[in-house]
Amino acid sequence: MFLTKGSTIAIAATARHVDKEMIENATNIFESWGLNVLVNESLFAKQNAFAGSDEIRANAFQELMDNEEVNAIIIARGGYGTVRIIDQLDFTKFVQKPKIIAGFSDVTVLHAHINQNFGITTLHSCMPVTMQGKYFNTETIESLKNALFGNPITMQFAQHPFNKNKNVSGELVGGNLSVLFSLLGSSSDLDFDNKILFIEDIGEYFYHIDRMMQTFKRAGKLKNLKALIVGGMNDMNENSAPFAFNKSCFEIIQEAVQEYNFPVFYGFPAGHENLNLSVYLGKNCSISVDDNLVYFEQ
Repeated sequence: MFLTKGSTIAIAATARHVDKEMIENATNIFESWGLNVLVNESLFAKQNAFAGSDEIRANAFQELMDNEEVNAIIIARGGYGTVRIIDQLDFTKFVQKPKIIAGFSDVTVLHAHINQNFGITTLHSCMPVTMQGKYFNTETIESLKNALFGNPITMQFAQHPFNKNKNVSGELVGGNLSVLFSLLGSSSDLDFDNKILFIEDIGEYFYHIDRMMQTFKRAGKLKNLKALIVGGMNDMNENSAPFAFNKSCFEIIQEAVQEYNFPVFYGFPAGHENLNLSVYLGKNCSISVDDNLVYFEQ
């Protein structure tokens, strides 16, 4: 499943539209790694905010999943739209011969659907649109390369005062909190029981974060977690009548899960931030701690 020199990585768009300039740097990087890069012209289709109609996006992604010459598919950018095509996709050939599906944010729809329904791992990673300009980060891109080529994933991040520390191992699932919330009750709804849940988000209102956490709690989605990992929670908004009263997202999440005994780790270096390190979802990981650092291995 992992890539080697000569493997083919395809760039797809399942949500917002893509311009050639958005993928140029990523294409050059992939080629410098010895990969062949497949870009179909349909990638640049446009219908309002989307990369073409639902039919165009679904057909293009289906073609890449069914193409036996393609070893990995990385989604060019997020936004919104993958949920509109997920039920049009036929995963039969993909299940017979899995390939890496990579990306983050709106790509959480694919991560959750594939992890839940087929038990196949997917890669939470940066995307071509974030591999250039102000988003460019050498460590982020190097972590993508390591993950694609099957090198061990290891990282460490600082202890946070809210952490509930305990060594733990188990299957890692999750992704963007808002997208996971939107999948509740659907065929893509993830089973969190006995899993290590990773969440991250951007641009939400503070009360939205609380509403999502309270809904997961009321639905029984949190009570049987093995652990919770909280990544980037960036650029949040407040109402004119403040909900959070200077609370951070971490504090809102802490309040929602304080009654549970599972370990919780804040500040995981993944999400909508420049340091967005790659991890495999639907795959086991281990977490260990000391007084100063949290260590993640996969």
